Amino acid sequence: MEKQEYTLTIYTENSIGMIGRISNIFSRRKINVESLNTSASEVEGIHRFTILINESKEVVRKLARQIEKQVEVLKVFYNTDKELIWQEQALYKVPTEAVTEKVYVERLLRQYGANAVVIRNDFIVFETAGKTEEIDNLTKELTKYGLIEFVRGARIAIIKNSEGFHTKIKEFEKQKPSSEVVENEFLGKRDKVFTM
Repeated sequence: MEKQEYTLTIYTENSIGMIGRISNIFSRRKINVESLNTSASEVEGIHRFTILINESKEVVRKLARQIEKQVEVLKVFYNTDKELIWQEQALYKVPTEAVTEKVYVERLLRQYGANAVVIRNDFIVFETAGKTEEIDNLTKELTKYGLIEFVRGARIAIIKNSEGFHTKIKEFEKQKPSSEVVENEFLGKRDKVFTM
């Protein structure tokens, strides 16, 4: 099967060592992570990992199942770029005179929607967000004008056809506790758990 970019969205409990455990799964399978972002989700106590990889659909499907076997992992989604709304962020440190003396640089920054974050006599720091190609193109252009420093943030993404994970969590929380052991379909796991 042909490789392509996939973004994995992983919802986990907020527990120590999750990044290490998840990254070990990628290492054991010899899968390179192109980008990794972790942050709080819309649900208190639940974290969201956004991981970009370049693999075949079959490898990604197996990887998602393997990650879901982790006790603290609630759900894993994998999507192509077409199924997502995504951005990368970047910061650029540019010499002040490059911006004030060269009209082209100022136009370039406006064209890419860059905003000044810090303005000093010796340098200006700009921030912008966009697709990978846009960030790459702006970096290439600013290099011609003495780009001092550049840093790119990891991909952040929202699934287009998702109602948000909080809807499932809220439904799950409404259920009354039961002493019966049942298949946990909510979490997509095959192990037996107590319903709540």
